[in-house]
Amino acid sequence: MDPVAEYLEALQTERGASPNTLSAYRRDLSGFLGFLRRRGTRIARAHADHVARYLLTLRQAGLGPRSVARHLSAVRGLYRFLVREGRLGRDPTEHLEGPRPPRRLPRTLSPKEAVALVESPALDDRAGIRDRALLELLYATGMRASECLALRIEDLNLSAGYVIPTGKGDRQRLVPVGAQALHWVRAYLKTARPSLVKRADPGTLFVNRAGRRLSRQGLWGIIKKAARRAGVRRAVSPHTLRHSFASHLLEGGADLR
Repeated sequence: MDPVAEYLEALQTERGASPNTLSAYRRDLSGFLGFLRRRGTRIARAHADHVARYLLTLRQAGLGPRSVARHLSAVRGLYRFLVREGRLGRDPTEHLEGPRPPRRLPRTLSPKEAVALVESPALDDRAGIRDRALLELLYATGMRASECLALRIEDLNLSAGYVIPTGKGDRQRLVPVGAQALHWVRAYLKTARPSLVKRADPGTLFVNRAGRRLSRQGLWGIIKKAARRAGVRRAVSPHTLRHSFASHLLEGGADLR
């Protein structure tokens, strides 16, 4: 049986590959087989140099790094399948590295959009005051979502104007907080948080309406709602605020909020 047909059948039955995926793999592998035929060889006899030269011809034909990487993925998958099935004793793609797609620049908000988003929560209830304090703090410090959600009240020093988040690897750092963000955190602690915490206090700075620690999903919901209220049409995430903080800090040369 044709090794490519066997491989595609395995993709369909074992991994549930969609028709579009199978069609793309079939097209990419057909190009590789044609390349091998023109050089007087076939799948079982090809070695790493053949695959490397094939990738080079794709680049010379004008394909971008992502497309070349996709072709290599198809060829590598085929050879891994044949080795696994005992049809081949070696995988010629084993030590080949594909081209790395260029890193996309992180999306950021304009300063005007960031301010509109941060100031969008309605302040007529406790959750709105919490949301304002949360957004102000995220934008003013550039903290990761996980760091902000894990903040405990004792991690705040409002009089000195800083917070101590715990980041990756349990590393702590001191982060200055601007006057505007401090104002809203104080307002939240004084007027909103005490009434949100109904029973046992979880100790975290930000809590949900049930008085428990605010979840990552809850944070995403707050940011998406704020973006809608602010009229920001593109997708916004906690990471967007983090990168906007860094970008605006570089542009302005001073602490934000």
